[in-house]
Amino acid sequence: MKKKLFKSISLVKKKFKNREFYYYFEVPDFAILIPKIKNKYLLVYQKREPINKKTLEFPSGWVDKNESPLKTSVRETFEETGYKSKIKPKKIIDFHEEPGRLSSKVHVYSSNKFIKNGKPEIGIKICFMSKVEILKSIKDKKFSNGTHIAAFFAYLSKYKFTSKF
Repeated sequence: MKKKLFKSISLVKKKFKNREFYYYFEVPDFAILIPKIKNKYLLVYQKREPINKKTLEFPSGWVDKNESPLKTSVRETFEETGYKSKIKPKKIIDFHEEPGRLSSKVHVYSSNKFIKNGKPEIGIKICFMSKVEILKSIKDKKFSNGTHIAAFFAYLSKYKFTSKF
């Protein structure tokens, strides 16, 4: 049984074993872009209602129907920050963020060439941080979104041995 909660969110009740049921959410895939400009990373600072706190994150959002994750990452980055990638972002990794409760996959990209073409979205502040500053923010629980932390560590791991990023 599937109960639609919102246009792109459903609660699924699936028979599991003989008389048990398993519940999970069907939600759209998610795209993250890790933007690096010179030696700093472009981050968004916004309030997250479920935890009633402002958090630091990379630009990101749900993949719209009939939109590729790559296009979503570029669109969301522009909408949230006013910065547009001048090159096609590189794919870093994709993974299931919470396969026990969510059906979605996270797609992570990076780019290091941007142009400022607009203003940040209302309610979002942007900031630039170095790798060390982001790691300190993770430790201090200011950058606390687990999906974005995993994305950043995958990014760091991928480019660990190159000086291009």
